[in-house]
Amino acid sequence: MGGGDAKVFTLAEVSDHNNMKDCWLIINGKVYDVTKFLEDHPGGDEVLLSATGKDATDDFEDVGHSPSAREMMDQYYVGEIDVSTIPKKKEYTPPKQPHYNQDKTSEFIIRLLQFLVPLAILGLAVGIRIYTKSS
Repeated sequence: MGGGDAKVFTLAEVSDHNNMKDCWLIINGKVYDVTKFLEDHPGGDEVLLSATGKDATDDFEDVGHSPSAREMMDQYYVGEIDVSTIPKKKEYTPPKQPHYNQDKTSEFIIRLLQFLVPLAILGLAVGIRIYTKSS
């Protein structure tokens, strides 16, 4: 299929297809009509419906679909997306670095404590046993 004869849709056009009877997704710049696939999707139909009306590439890639899943997509292909109609990703602002690191630090401390506390209790128990035997 040559690039010239692919139908090109705007985000607004694709966004209209957002329900159980008519569901289109945008993945890697291509538009797919996954309506017939909704009930067969291993991840459930809600996942697909929630990915309508936006570029679903990240959602698709994050899940890590198999090569056979990717091949199956060809039969649902309806055209290309006019990428100029997709808003640039302004909504996603990465969290401020310090805040992010604090989260990681507290998470690390909790993990460390989960490891050290039982170790300390064990050490205490062994210490008490040795001490009571020697007296």
